[in-house]
Amino acid sequence: MATNASKPTQEESGESTQESRPHEKSPRSSPPNHIFVGKKPVMSYAMSAMVQLAQSGEIVLKARGMVISRAVDVAEIVTKRLGNNTFEIRNIKIDTERLGEGDDIRNVSTIEIVVGKKA
Repeated sequence: MATNASKPTQEESGESTQESRPHEKSPRSSPPNHIFVGKKPVMSYAMSAMVQLAQSGEIVLKARGMVISRAVDVAEIVTKRLGNNTFEIRNIKIDTERLGEGDDIRNVSTIEIVVGKKA
């Protein structure tokens, strides 16, 4: 005769694994006020920047390579068009990163633009 006694599931036994909860993200490794500019439309980054500025008062736009001009556009839109002259560009840092391994090492330009509320 078979019984219905079964082994407890992971949730019932208190065990948790990464596989049992795929919706959980790993902890954020960068501060929440950093915006990494990529290939999305400029206005999506500008609106994200405005939300972050309303919460924290300062953001850092980061970009590298071909999207550096998009980060500059976002900073200009936030300070001149959307911000009604309440925000300013506080600092700009440019740098070069070396990417790749072995013979495939290449230099990639980077930029960090700090935007904050005017003093």
